[in-house]
Amino acid sequence: MLSQEHRAIIKATVPLLETGGEALTTHFYRIMLAEYPQVRPLFNQAHQASGDQPRALANGVLMYARHIDRLEALGPLVGQVVHKHVSLQVLPEHYPIVGACLLRAIREVLGSEIATDAVIEAWAAAYGQLADLLIGAEETVYAEHAAAEGGWRGERAFRVARKVAESEEITSFYLAPVDGKPVLRHRPGEYIGLRLTIGGQEVRRNYSLSAAANGVDYRISVKREPGGKVSGHLHDSVREGDELALYPPSGDFTLREGTRPLALITAGVGITPALPMMEAALAEGREVHFIHCARHAGVHAFRAWVDELAARHPALRRFYCYSEPRQGDQADGEGLLTQEQLQAWLPEPAAVDAYFLGPKPFMARVKKQLAALGVPAERTHYEFFGPAAALEG
Repeated sequence: MLSQEHRAIIKATVPLLETGGEALTTHFYRIMLAEYPQVRPLFNQAHQASGDQPRALANGVLMYARHIDRLEALGPLVGQVVHKHVSLQVLPEHYPIVGACLLRAIREVLGSEIATDAVIEAWAAAYGQLADLLIGAEETVYAEHAAAEGGWRGERAFRVARKVAESEEITSFYLAPVDGKPVLRHRPGEYIGLRLTIGGQEVRRNYSLSAAANGVDYRISVKREPGGKVSGHLHDSVREGDELALYPPSGDFTLREGTRPLALITAGVGITPALPMMEAALAEGREVHFIHCARHAGVHAFRAWVDELAARHPALRRFYCYSEPRQGDQADGEGLLTQEQLQAWLPEPAAVDAYFLGPKPFMARVKKQLAALGVPAERTHYEFFGPAAALEG
């Protein structure tokens, strides 16, 4: 239980976090990943190198400190963290490691004159409160996964039943349970966690489920990232018949119930969670406006499938925009997606539910454009494939 004195100290550190939070979290990760190898698989080293992970944690710590008196004001942040943790199997025993390294980083970065014993005590209490909150919420999700039809807890062996090239960059993996039993029916937009061993080292990643739930198997569609350790391994080394360890589906970027027209606006591999959303919405009789952006037709995955779906469903309208079209490519627009194109391709903005996903600059532009067109903020939904960040635009 946080005392009023603890709360006052935490709030007093907000200005320090605003100016030096990223330096603190960078040092925190440096300590933890160097001294506690058991937690390394939980973190994407590419996100460490880019600074995205320390930046995201710094923002999370800052938000927590700002709202220490009203944690409900954190909104969807807690849910996002919980689902990411569950997809990678963060467990209660990991929290003391994080806490010890965080307190040490505070002391070492801020110095003993600022990070006094009272400050460390307050942050220890605050971290304990946050850890208890997350552990409790994560256990609820773990238990729900285990109790659900086709569900399980921990990892489960799946076999690569099929491996299909969807474009020059994206390959789909159809994953069937080795035990032959049913699998948990995921919600449209959820992702799955994978555990792999590459070069003798354990790594974990999550990938969006790119096909509608069928209770039998899963499909992920993976883009080969330049220099990507895991995506390169999946593309080059994983074969049909190989086994992979999967964790149950998770995520909170999911299709909400509703009857309003649905706008799905994606770029690149951001198309993957939108595909099951589109199928689910059409099955419910909703009007769907599907807008996908790609560099050119060669990297545009699932176009033939979406076109075929549109031919069967009058409620589906689809538009394609290519930023670097090749000769002979056919698209509805060229260059970067503009506000004018969105206005032409969407129904009445005030009546639409919009979901968008893609590279961060793309999402920042779309968020700004939707706001300018009058789409209410509470009807716009997005997610990050990597660590969460602020969308500036």
